[in-house]
Amino acid sequence: MNNLAKLNPDTPPVETWPEPQALAGPELEREPYPCDALPAGLRAAIDDVASTTQAPFAMCATSALAALSVAAQGHCDVQRNSQLKGPTSLFCLVLAESGERKSTVDKFFTEAILAHQKEQAELMKPDVKKYTAELMAWTAQKNGIQESIKQAAKKAEPTLEDTNRLIEIEAAQPVPPKVPRFIFGDATPEALIYELHKSWPSGGVISSEGGVIFGSHGMSPDSVMRNLANMNILWDGGQIPISRKTSESFTVDGARLTVCVAVQYPVLAQFLEKAGDVARGSGFLARFLVAWPESTQGNRPYIEPSGTLRGLDAYDARITALLNQQLNFDETGNGIEPELLKLSSEAKSDWVKFYNVIELELKPTGSLTTVRDVASKIADNAARVAGLFHLYEHGTQGEIGIDAMQSACNIVMWHLSESRRLLGELAQDPALSMAAKLDDWLIARCNVRGTSRLTLREVLQNGPIRILRKKSTLLPVLDELFDADRAQLVTIDGKKFISINPALLSGGG
Repeated sequence: MNNLAKLNPDTPPVETWPEPQALAGPELEREPYPCDALPAGLRAAIDDVASTTQAPFAMCATSALAALSVAAQGHCDVQRNSQLKGPTSLFCLVLAESGERKSTVDKFFTEAILAHQKEQAELMKPDVKKYTAELMAWTAQKNGIQESIKQAAKKAEPTLEDTNRLIEIEAAQPVPPKVPRFIFGDATPEALIYELHKSWPSGGVISSEGGVIFGSHGMSPDSVMRNLANMNILWDGGQIPISRKTSESFTVDGARLTVCVAVQYPVLAQFLEKAGDVARGSGFLARFLVAWPESTQGNRPYIEPSGTLRGLDAYDARITALLNQQLNFDETGNGIEPELLKLSSEAKSDWVKFYNVIELELKPTGSLTTVRDVASKIADNAARVAGLFHLYEHGTQGEIGIDAMQSACNIVMWHLSESRRLLGELAQDPALSMAAKLDDWLIARCNVRGTSRLTLREVLQNGPIRILRKKSTLLPVLDELFDADRAQLVTIDGKKFISINPALLSGGG
């Protein structure tokens, strides 16, 4: 029964509270981000952005890795052995509430990419204009020949000469210039695949709105299987043939894609509910490096920004240098053929040890049995991150060293721990999970204000999860807190308050 029905018109808070009960079983402890595992230059840039934005360090680090992936992925693949090779592209997923400053963080790390993209667009304008003129002339010639064939056919005259000319014209269709476009923004999965074919075969979806991937119409039930499969192929650097009835069919082959999106927990939970077992069963979610850092909101007093961000400046210079390197296009001109970056013998030995340790924990009695899908991809992701570290520090020269590999293994192990926390949370009852988040928020807010109660209206307006800002969804979640004797709903002078059990507050409320 909803606790609103239990209230009298004017109900004061109780004087004696029962012992508060736990809402759920023990959660996995959040592990600190392994800052020291980052290469020094990369760490300096992340420190600059984290101190300037006061956003969670792990969010900044994930954004920096994703931007590096966009800039570097087209140049090298990583060869782990004679049969195993794959891209350096990363898929990253950041769990963050609105106001966590993910878009601001992304702007810092993608500034050099967007500047290079704008510069290239300006330089390519003459080529685009030339192509437009050539295409108009070609179209006019083709239409003229087609019309000539129609007229000759009506008169039963020979058309062989015009047919041969039409064949020659078709073969001479102008090829559009490749104008680099590295950041695809809010493209749907279908549009993204087309852009990788038409515009530039190496890019990234960098967005603070995870709905682009997890909530768009491209993820509707009738297309979710196809789009998830295509995203998996892009992560692997594979081939996607696209057949169309009313427009040009094409094949995406040799493209590289980075994904880094932020998503609110309820949006992800709804997506996974809609997708059923497909998202995990297909291996889509397993490919992501997950980050679910603790929010810094409420602990970000104004700080005057530094005049210079030397670490970030050096990062931008390195990203620009990578973008200025020419890509190796394949014979079609639509795909790329990255060089192969090999592991040194020491790095290979370290990677094999890491691989085997993970494999042992996949046994039914192992610590990773509940996240086998994610863990099975983690050694691959370690090789990718090690490749990016090498490209950042040494370019395409030499082999991946043991330092880069050890650092990468530490980084991806942290992301694996985040995936375990996330998937464990998703396995809980959604109402109980949201109740825990609301409980934390209510207690923290009361402690800051030195009070034991908040108005129901304030919770509806400012609650920690957007989906709870409606009575119809908030009240069932509040019931979890009421039933656990962690809070109660009271009416004082006609105004409704949520009162917190004093045992949960600093100083006993």
